[in-house]
Amino acid sequence: MLKLYGGARSRASIVRWYLEELGADYEFVLLDMQAGEHKQPDFLALNPFGKVPVLTDDEVTLFESGAILLYLAEKFGHLGPSPADKAIAYQWVLFANSTFSMGLTPAENRNEVMARYLQPLNDILQNTSFLLGEAFTVADVAVGSILAYIPLMFQDVDLSAYPALQAYLKRLGDRPAFQKAIMNRG
Repeated sequence: MLKLYGGARSRASIVRWYLEELGADYEFVLLDMQAGEHKQPDFLALNPFGKVPVLTDDEVTLFESGAILLYLAEKFGHLGPSPADKAIAYQWVLFANSTFSMGLTPAENRNEVMARYLQPLNDILQNTSFLLGEAFTVADVAVGSILAYIPLMFQDVDLSAYPALQAYLKRLGDRPAFQKAIMNRG
């Protein structure tokens, strides 16, 4: 049985989104981060850094949302058969969790840095529905979740110059799994 540990407003919602997309049977354990449940010995045995999300699956325990997403994609047969297919998915998940998410800070040069990432993403999405083509993939969860947080958390980042990106966000936002996991509806 898959068990996902997370806190309110944490990257666990990204993993929940993907679990919902996969139709996976899982248990979500909501930790009270304010009360320090993530710093208790039982949780530290799962992740010695005391961070969420953490996923357990029988003998496997993983932390870091990107690693969890890639594990789930592999487990449920959504990575593609070739090393090249897998590497492309890895590339996008790593881009989202490192390069792209780090571009959101610091505030002094956020718009300049984000423009370097948003314009190429907009260009890619002008010709396709999703990052890797016409099918929704783990890459869309990883990159799409970061994109979805921009208007919610960074009002200083203007997305109006990126119409394909805005249409993509709308497609993602209309997905029932996104509504349930990210927007907490349903």
